Amino acid sequence: MLRLFAAALVACCATLASAEDKKPMIGHMVYFKLKDNTPEGRKKLVTACEKYLSEQPGTVFFSAGEIGDDFKRDVNDRDWDVALHLVFVDKAAHDKYAVDKEHLKFIDENKETWAKVRVFDSELRGYKTGKK
Repeated sequence: MLRLFAAALVACCATLASAEDKKPMIGHMVYFKLKDNTPEGRKKLVTACEKYLSEQPGTVFFSAGEIGDDFKRDVNDRDWDVALHLVFVDKAAHDKYAVDKEHLKFIDENKETWAKVRVFDSELRGYKTGKK
């Protein structure tokens, strides 16, 4: 019984050590407030996100979407119209994205439509991928 416990403890510690040694993925969340926040204006920006940003090298996750009208609790920040969510495999991939020609083209073609842009970047260390 003691050997079984010791083996389980060693396996657990090895798993924790490997999880801590992982480089963090980078979450890049961008919230756009549009000058024209009509459904058409929102859809146009989502389409531009899909066109220019959905196939970036080093991307683990991409999504772009409009603010949800059903989410109006006191805690919901409603000062935006379109959200872009990217998760990169690491900071190096994020940094390449920042200067990528498609990303810069997206900015150049759409920046005049933005009233305000907020960017939230984070290191994602405690993550799981897929379902068990």
